[in-house]
Amino acid sequence: MKPIQVNIKHLRTLRKLSQERFADELKWTRSVVGSYEEGRSEPPIERLIDLSNYFDIPIDILVRKDLRRAKDTSFIEVGNKRVLFPITVNEENEDLIEIIPAKATAGYLSGYDDPEYIEQLQKIKLPFLPTGTHRAFPIKGDSMLPVKDGAFVVAKFIDNISDINNGRTYIVLTKDDGLVYKRIYIPENDTQNLLLSSDNKAYQPYLVKRESILELWKFTCCINTQEYDEKELKLSSIMTMFQELKVELEAVKNMP
Repeated sequence: MKPIQVNIKHLRTLRKLSQERFADELKWTRSVVGSYEEGRSEPPIERLIDLSNYFDIPIDILVRKDLRRAKDTSFIEVGNKRVLFPITVNEENEDLIEIIPAKATAGYLSGYDDPEYIEQLQKIKLPFLPTGTHRAFPIKGDSMLPVKDGAFVVAKFIDNISDINNGRTYIVLTKDDGLVYKRIYIPENDTQNLLLSSDNKAYQPYLVKRESILELWKFTCCINTQEYDEKELKLSSIMTMFQELKVELEAVKNMP
């Protein structure tokens, strides 16, 4: 049974359409819909385009992927340019997340919107994650201490820049810098840029244009691949204390 055959019936059923109503929507005949769903014939390119436009799903996915294994059909459009594959699940209907390996981060910029690239990534199950599309990204360097080099940040896809929480950390994909993990601040009276800041103050913050951002992923959790030693744990506690103290001082400073 070919994917296009099962996908037409599956997507039609999700829309709660009869074969006759579905045929009317696409200006086909009911017998044509039946022949496709039963595998007696296959739709030509013109009708594949009709299906792609109707469901907002790329032709490549319609003809190659069995969408019955997708958890839903709420594909995410980004800048009206592309569509992300929906959340995938395992045989127990549990969410799976893709892992971007450290060696493949350089290729992510060219493959992030390619279903074949995403499909070949390893996937894991983390049952404690909230709902949504998640990926695990490798961290390089020391700009976001105490998150260590070699750790993985698991993050949730954000489809609208306006949903950014000021001062929270995100995985950001930009045209110029590729993947970075930074704390994002929203500059006052500036609707064109965002300020990306490292928690390690040895690195200077910098502005990025909103229009240059291709993807945003909000921090959910961190998976460390190295053990912390005692000194690092003390340093982490001290940093946290000073960060909290700074917030309290700012609140006092702003009091009337």
